[in-house]
Amino acid sequence: MIIAIDGPAASGKGTLARRIAIHYGLRHLDTGALYRAVARDTRALGGDLADAQAAARAASQLDIDTLSDPALRTAGVGEAASVVARYPEVRAVLLEYQRNFALAAPGAVIDGRDIGTVICPDADVKLFVTATPEERARRRFLELCQNGVQIEESEVLADIMARDERDRSRDASPLRQAEDAALLETTILDIDAAFRAAIDLIEAAMGRAGQGD
Repeated sequence: MIIAIDGPAASGKGTLARRIAIHYGLRHLDTGALYRAVARDTRALGGDLADAQAAARAASQLDIDTLSDPALRTAGVGEAASVVARYPEVRAVLLEYQRNFALAAPGAVIDGRDIGTVICPDADVKLFVTATPEERARRRFLELCQNGVQIEESEVLADIMARDERDRSRDASPLRQAEDAALLETTILDIDAAFRAAIDLIEAAMGRAGQGD
C-alpha cells in the first residue's frame, strides 16, 4: 500500500505521516529531508544554491543515511531547501529514489509537495494536509523556540508565506492538491485529532477502492 501525503510547510503532514506509517506497519519517507540534505551538501561542497547544476551534483552524491541529521531541521536549511527544490535537474535526480522507496514491500507513507501528483500518481490513498499560514507559522515558531532558536514569530510567518509562493509557482512539480486527494484541514486540530481524521479518510478511501474491485 502506498499513501501519498502532500501539503505546505508546517501543515503537520510529516508528523501525521510518521504516525500513519507506524499504524499500518509501513515505511516512511520525508521527501522534504531529501531536499534539505541537497541544500546542506550543495553548500558543504562549496556550491552556490543559485546554481542548479551544483545542486544537481550534490543530489547525485546524496548519502541517504544522513537524512536524520538534526541540522536539517533548522530554519535556514528549510529556506535553502525550497530554493534547490525549484530545479528540475535536482528533482529528476531524486525522482527514481522516491519511486523505488514507495514500491518496495510492504509499502510506504511518503510526504512532500508533489507525491500524489508526480512521484506516486497511482498511490492507493492521497491526502492533502493544510492549515492557515498563521497557524503553520505558530507551530513552526514553537518548534524553533523549543530547539533554542531565537526568532520572531513574524519572521517565521514571512518565511512560510514566501515558501508557499515559491512552492506553488515553480515550474517543476508545483505544490497543488491532486484531484483525487482527500483534503485534511488541521488549523483547529491537535495532532491526535488530526491523526484520527487522517485514519478515517484513509479507511474511507480504502473502502471505496475495495468496493471497486
